[in-house]
Formats: sequence, structure tokens, C-alpha cells
Amino acid sequence: MISPTDEVNEILVSRETSEITSGVRLIDLMKRPQLGYDALKNIDKTRPELNPNIFEQVEIEIKYEGYIQKQLKQVEQMKKLEVKQLPKDFDYNEIEGLRLEAREKLNKIKPLNIGQASRISGVSPADISVLLIWLAQNNRRK
Repeated sequence: MISPTDEVNEILVSRETSEITSGVRLIDLMKRPQLGYDALKNIDKTRPELNPNIFEQVEIEIKYEGYIQKQLKQVEQMKKLEVKQLPKDFDYNEIEGLRLEAREKLNKIKPLNIGQASRISGVSPADISVLLIWLAQNNRRK
């Protein structure tokens, strides 16, 4: 834990980043774009010296962790959509709420599942939401 001392805050301000007012983990400081592993050597004197290639990799993983997690969640959501089957030979004109362009494309292409439908040019995320709601309502009726 890095404490908010005058020395620490001076270093942070010199790097054009905001001061800290309470204890912060070193990893959280590294997430700031202005700070990297090497820049923090004056803040955490106990940190080990690493090969530049290693700390560059560590920095990348730390700084982009949020984006990577978001992408992994999107991949999981897409996998779930792949198993939601759409009826064969269905007339998408029957679904209220779908945009005209989406109806035309879906009727022409006849996707097998929601995942395929979501990759069709002209089918928006809003159209996919309408399809998901329609599927849920239809499954409850059966």
C-alpha cells in the first residue's frame, strides 16, 4: 500500500497525474496512463528491478485489464447467443419492433441462431434485443 505522503504526491504531480488522499495499491497507480513500472521506482523503493521486456508486459496487462475483461465478457455473451436457435422458415415480418431493413435481411438470410443474426449487416443491437424478447415470450407460451 502506498501512503499519501508529500513526497509521493510531489512525484505524482510531476508526472501530471492527480494526488492521492488515501492509501493506494501500486497496481492501481500503474493503471494511470502517466505512470509506468519504471516511473514508480521513487514511490515504491521495495519493488524489484525487472527486465524491461518483463515490466513492459506487466504494464500492458495492468493498463488494459479492464478492456480485456470487457472483451472476455462480450465473447461469453456471444457464445450464449450462438445457442439461442431461431425458428426455420420463420417470417420476420410478424415480429413487431424490428426495423424494416432488419426484417428484410433476416427473411433473406434466415440465420440459424441469434449469434448469426447479430453479425448480419443491417441488423442492429436493438433488433437483436427485439428478437431475444420475442424468443423469450414465445418459449413461455409453449
